[in-house]
Amino acid sequence: QVQLVESGGGLVQAGGSLRLSCAASGRTPSNYAMGWFRQVPGKEREFAAAISWSGGNVYYGESVKGRFTISRDNAKNTVYLQMNSLKPEDTAVYYCAADLDPMRIATNRGRYLEVWGQGILVTVSS
Repeated sequence: QVQLVESGGGLVQAGGSLRLSCAASGRTPSNYAMGWFRQVPGKEREFAAAISWSGGNVYYGESVKGRFTISRDNAKNTVYLQMNSLKPEDTAVYYCAADLDPMRIATNRGRYLEVWGQGILVTVSS
């Protein structure tokens, strides 16, 4: 079984930056894609970014495109989300997810994904 653990969240002022990390451990399959979602209480989960195993294919949600960058270090089994130009509306719990298919992460709001991290809070103050 695969475990995902997020880190790097916290409080930041609008316009600032944060980098989230998600470390995978356990029985990690080969060639797995990873991604990030976020959710505000009372609202639907929103796709943020996904990356293929090789890093050659990346996908972004419209609301973060141009401000967030996803990357990964396969030697460390870790995926990162660099978040720049943060806005108060980026405040949410951010979740890491893994799947063999990056398109399954990038579509359907993650409805069919089975491997998730516990989530980490990002708060952006105005």
